[in-house]
Amino acid sequence: MKILIVEDDSRIATFISRGLTQAGYTVDHLESAEECLRITKNIPYDLIIIDIMLPGMDGITLIETLRSRGSIMPILILSARQSVDDKVEGLRHGGDDYLTKPFSFTELLARIQALIRRSSRISGSSAKLTAGDLSLDLYSHEVKRSGQKIDLRPREFALLEYLMRNAGNVLTKTMIMEKVWNYDFDPQTNIVDVLISRLRNKIDKDYENKMIKTIRGVGYVLQVT
Repeated sequence: MKILIVEDDSRIATFISRGLTQAGYTVDHLESAEECLRITKNIPYDLIIIDIMLPGMDGITLIETLRSRGSIMPILILSARQSVDDKVEGLRHGGDDYLTKPFSFTELLARIQALIRRSSRISGSSAKLTAGDLSLDLYSHEVKRSGQKIDLRPREFALLEYLMRNAGNVLTKTMIMEKVWNYDFDPQTNIVDVLISRLRNKIDKDYENKMIKTIRGVGYVLQVT
């Protein structure tokens, strides 16, 4: 799942980004409302976290503009303003939830998960991905094959989610780097191969039908036969 953070305080943004990445989410960070409006025209997100006090266009105006464009992406407001009136204003102008600073990451994560669950129910999308006898629950982060639970680390979970969402389609190493590591690593390293190997050991090792295939010179694909 992909989350966008719009926050001009680099310390807070880094704190949130690291925590969400470790929890298995793909995270993008922008520092201004103007960047957000440009990026979200072409890139869909499962949730946006918006700080109210942004340089230039403020967070409330950004939310109003997103909603006026027809965006239904869940929006979590971050703000140092703690009064009831401030919270009501944020929610009335299109925010879905309001969290005051300072906050604990545990509470932030719980609110994010609740908003995404609610959005999924409203849109009718499923919280579970399936490919043959393999299933992945986006909310509980539970993975099973033939009914047997498989424990994955956050990065392994993110890779499997990406493969399952694109089952049957070949994904290049560069595509995987961009999606799972968010441009933070050199595509020429073997880090993708290492992660694929770890995932195979958990997903395919004990099963006759191997699902993760290597397409030499191109990349990897999850195939259901």
